[in-house]
Amino acid sequence: MRAILATGALLSLVPLWLGDSRFLMGLAIGGLVFAAYAVAFNVIFGETKQLFLCVGALAGVGGYLSANFADRAGWPLPASVVAAALIATGLGGLFSWVAVRRSLDVIFTGIVTLAFSLSYANLLLGQRTFTGGENGLAVASGSETAIRGHASAYYLFLAVLLTYLAVYRLLQRSHVGWAFRSLRDDEQAAELAGVNVSRYRIQAGLIGSAMLGLAGALLAHHEGFITPSTYAFGHVDVRVLVMLAFGGIGTLLGPVLGAAVFTITDELLVGVGQLREVAYGLLVIVLFLFFRRGAIPALTSRLRRLRA
Repeated sequence: MRAILATGALLSLVPLWLGDSRFLMGLAIGGLVFAAYAVAFNVIFGETKQLFLCVGALAGVGGYLSANFADRAGWPLPASVVAAALIATGLGGLFSWVAVRRSLDVIFTGIVTLAFSLSYANLLLGQRTFTGGENGLAVASGSETAIRGHASAYYLFLAVLLTYLAVYRLLQRSHVGWAFRSLRDDEQAAELAGVNVSRYRIQAGLIGSAMLGLAGALLAHHEGFITPSTYAFGHVDVRVLVMLAFGGIGTLLGPVLGAAVFTITDELLVGVGQLREVAYGLLVIVLFLFFRRGAIPALTSRLRRLRA
């Protein structure tokens, strides 16, 4: 837990460094949101090898449903956020259940969840009454609360991220974490050792999806306006996968490091215009050549060598 406390202490100073810049604070909040997404994906994929290619879709379920519950149904903001997160949780658990029942491997699980992600995108464009379609959806709920602020919203999302990290650490140190590691390393050996692979995979799907739904719902009320691109596959899933792979899959702080590096890098590449995607791709290749297992494992192994 000391690593989490140190991370929280360091990140709590960011608003002091950025000052009153709305733009920079927006970038910082975006980085925290993506770090939260990456932690959730780490629970699902990093621990149980379930390739959920619907990170943005599950977050979007939380965002759009929470907005409609609050603005159209008149629900209180907390109830709307919780209800939307629970529905996202149920969907994630359903995907894990299907994968387990059909004995789907990593690739086929990815295909099934990707199909849902693409169907979800078409649904957003078709249901204009509830989603606004391509024009987007204005979210009125939360406009007079701290979630619309800059410093206050930053600390809210920081608290969410730290809570996710604490949950992830507790899972790692519990019998659940032991089961996760055993089925991740060798599923057949885990079954022979008495691990209920089906149950623990579904648990990982439920926990990670709950994190995604909650973060997506809070983002909707913070932004005040969401569009299909807010939760699009190319905008969310690809970045989260790259962030986690760079930081270190299955590590505690890998999602935080990956989100920090690529949030800053993405902004620095704005000035290269159309070459932005090319430069981004080349940078990713270079990083993966030097950090094949991720930055955190590479740095940890080097520190061990120096101490030896």
